[in-house]
Amino acid sequence: MNIIQYFSEIGHGVASLLRGMRITSGYFFSPGEIVTQKYPENRKTLVMPERFRGEITMPHDAENFHRCTGCGICDTNCPNDSIEVITQKNEENKRILQSHTWHAQSCTLYNICVKTCPSNALAFGQTFEHAVFNRDKLTKTLNQPGSSLKKEAKS
Repeated sequence: MNIIQYFSEIGHGVASLLRGMRITSGYFFSPGEIVTQKYPENRKTLVMPERFRGEITMPHDAENFHRCTGCGICDTNCPNDSIEVITQKNEENKRILQSHTWHAQSCTLYNICVKTCPSNALAFGQTFEHAVFNRDKLTKTLNQPGSSLKKEAKS
């Protein structure tokens, strides 16, 4: 390596550093949109993005109806068995959902269960604080007590 090439590379490195520092100092002295949140001070006003994956939920309407048919596709597609669907057959030989359990301690929020649900019964909620002292509290039953399948949902 000759001396001219050596100083040329140093010059390019310094120019690159100054270009990066110009961009950084621009954000420092005149910040535009602030992305950083002051959590936990803003816990009451914190709004998460629409696509945020905080926890898996099963939406119910005002009459306590859900859309889960108990097909078990979410259970089958979950890569680490975080979902457990327990069904029972009624006198018409149709599946009735007994329990739809989500184990948050093993869930990696891949979104496969929500995407593959044919009846759109699962969704992601905005809750993200899951720190507990007892691991059993991370197991949640998604279907509410006394809930039943919507009439327009196919079983």
